[in-house]
Amino acid sequence: MNKLHVEADGTARAEPATVWALISDATRYPEWGPWSAAKYQCPGDASPHGAGAVYWLRSSRRKYLRYATTVEKILEAEEGRHLAYTVIGGIPVRNYRADVTLTPVADGTHIRWAATWDDTLAGRIVHRSLRTFYPQMLAELVAAAEERVKVSRNS
Repeated sequence: MNKLHVEADGTARAEPATVWALISDATRYPEWGPWSAAKYQCPGDASPHGAGAVYWLRSSRRKYLRYATTVEKILEAEEGRHLAYTVIGGIPVRNYRADVTLTPVADGTHIRWAATWDDTLAGRIVHRSLRTFYPQMLAELVAAAEERVKVSRNS
């Protein structure tokens, strides 16, 4: 089956550990992104926020996300470098996989957040929303990481 794809890239003037702190714990997503709430339903196999962990996210901005609550499961978590997850509820997509990759660069961290899923009718509808959502979400993540650096420098 053909796949649909969205991605966003950006560079934060922050160390990978700073960015990782924002993306590795889903309950922190409302601090920087378009979510009003998030909670873990079950912990990961080896760590609370690692592979196997299941959590939900509630959208606070229906402008970007048509679906109020999504349920996701962590597939892989490599501290400071890579996070992969799949959607298991809330968004009508099949075989959704997203990968967040952090790469150290001279002035901070390059972030790539990309996802693919099956090309179905419902998947194409979701694609329209996520093409707008991913760049906005990534911009908010970059801004939050850079703000954390500013706050820590001023402390």
